[in-house]
Amino acid sequence: MRFKLTTLLVLLVVNSGGSTTWGFYGHKRINELAVYTLPDEMFGFYKKHVDFLIEHSVDPDKRRYGVEGEAQRHFIDIDYYCKGEPHCNPFNLVPRRWYDAVAKYSEDTLQAYGIVPWHIPMMKERLTKAFIDKDVVRILRTSAELGHYVADAHVPLHTTENYNGQMTNQNGIHGFWESRLPELFSEDYDFFVGKAKYSESPLNFAWDFVEDSHNALDSVLNFEKQLNESFPKDQKYSFEERGRAITQVYSAEYSQAYHNMLNGQVERRMKSAVIDVGSLWYTAWVDAGQPNLDELLDPDMEKVQEEIISEIDVPEKNDLKKRTHDN
Repeated sequence: MRFKLTTLLVLLVVNSGGSTTWGFYGHKRINELAVYTLPDEMFGFYKKHVDFLIEHSVDPDKRRYGVEGEAQRHFIDIDYYCKGEPHCNPFNLVPRRWYDAVAKYSEDTLQAYGIVPWHIPMMKERLTKAFIDKDVVRILRTSAELGHYVADAHVPLHTTENYNGQMTNQNGIHGFWESRLPELFSEDYDFFVGKAKYSESPLNFAWDFVEDSHNALDSVLNFEKQLNESFPKDQKYSFEERGRAITQVYSAEYSQAYHNMLNGQVERRMKSAVIDVGSLWYTAWVDAGQPNLDELLDPDMEKVQEEIISEIDVPEKNDLKKRTHDN
């Protein structure tokens, strides 16, 4: 159970410029690139509002520790369900359908150990409804936030109780893998991922990429452990100026060595996030009857910004009991 952090820890994370997810850079980049996976019928609308999709890709993180029920939307500690048993595959234990999972483990347990693969299809349904209603504000806001949760689900460390290496004496690996490495190396990634594809089952789609993320976890942890044991201790960290603060970071040399050992893993997970975000946007639009987005009136973006500030997305009490989670 990881989302009950102290106020001190939250302040340390924020003040250091860090993040508990892809990092602001990664989330913004993924939403931006997802726009280019869309078909012509959607591309013009999304491209016109790409700045909004980029800026608000990080809204869920901004409210993560201030809104009850938000934190668990970003992860699933899937290995908890094996309870330490060796050779256990938790994906064979946890039912994909929400009601089945509740019946087996209780809703309190599911909430405590993360709900991201169930929250993603619900967000997709919200987006479909926004398209049906031709509600531009909701289309943009829900698209931006759906992109955030999908991106989070592509991070291996979002699928484990050992989410920051705290159980293996690797504290800090979370931000290292998902923030430091993309910031240093993603400009050289090949983000040609092709066109978005329709998903027959957003629920299964979400579970599939969560499982792919978890399958990469051993490499994330083991390679860093091996590198730490062999790399000169006095060269592991360096200091960089971030805003007005001098921050200790993993050195460029240590980061490069780890990135090389991962052999393209960060790039693969980031590319997968891009195409999967675009695919869920596309699926929501198709399921809404493929409305003509060119006919939607330009929204008053200042009004949109006011709504974002004044209308915090507080989870509904029965949010996860809706049938959309079993689609």
